[in-house]
Amino acid sequence: MRMKKLGRTGLDVSAICLGCMTYGVPERGPHPWTMGEEESRPLIKRALDLGINFFDTANFYSDGTSEEIVGRALRDYADRDAIVLATKCFFPLKDQPNAGGLSRKAIFSAIDASLKRLGTDYVDLYQIHRWDYDTPIEVTLEALHDVVKAGKARSIGASSMFAWQFAKALFTADIRGATRFATMQDHYNLLHREEEREMHPLCADQGVALLPWSPLARGRLTRDWDETSRRQDSDTFGSTLYGAAEEADRAIVRTVAEIAKARGVSRAQVALAWVMGKPGVCAPIIGASKPAHLDDAVAALDLALTEAEVRALEERYVPHPVVGFA
Repeated sequence: MRMKKLGRTGLDVSAICLGCMTYGVPERGPHPWTMGEEESRPLIKRALDLGINFFDTANFYSDGTSEEIVGRALRDYADRDAIVLATKCFFPLKDQPNAGGLSRKAIFSAIDASLKRLGTDYVDLYQIHRWDYDTPIEVTLEALHDVVKAGKARSIGASSMFAWQFAKALFTADIRGATRFATMQDHYNLLHREEEREMHPLCADQGVALLPWSPLARGRLTRDWDETSRRQDSDTFGSTLYGAAEEADRAIVRTVAEIAKARGVSRAQVALAWVMGKPGVCAPIIGASKPAHLDDAVAALDLALTEAEVRALEERYVPHPVVGFA
């Protein structure tokens, strides 16, 4: 497994991060397509056997049961000191006041609950899942700084916001002497490249590591456009992501298929190799519901696309509305 430094944290992480939204009790939370514990554990074990040491989950995934499943599996299969474990907070798990958001109260409650579910004393990366328009960033940064100083998180990261918001957060942290965001987990793939305009240059300038989510566009890059999957049919959030430029997107999907066929590799390998080859990308966050998904991700590390292939993949792209912040 190829290892990379996680931005300026000094942490060594696998060049693939296993996204654990796939693992959770289907009857809990907003993701009915998830896999229960018995099905999930072999995949987490397979990821470890392949050399993946970077795992990303969130308190919101399957009403907290993703954290529980992942935490138990990692305790059974791995050395905690070798693992880089990430989780996130923002979305409420309960329908009551102060149950979500990024207030001091909400963050302190969320980190303690996540650590309990994960069965660990600390997480290596604690991320804000979204920008909180109702809480001043100074309040959020002070709370996160105190979480780090208390030893409950080693580093902090952010996800899915506008570049001006992230710039404000970074420079506010600098001015106040607070812990800085070390990573940006953003929506980035061949069908959604809007992050290249402002967010990626900002992160390159500030030494922030990129952890793209949905690098396969919710699986759309791995099959013909009109094919579907159980997850796609029931993923209400995913249905909001890829409907704005269908003609151009269909052409990109066809190009991925053509290159994969010519190379004798899977479409997933082509799409992942493109993401992995982009400046600043540390570790794409991949989901895996089958062992082959993990094998494809690892194989993509050794697939070098030619300049002509990259040009063919990129030339059909048209501007898209920015999506993924909701």
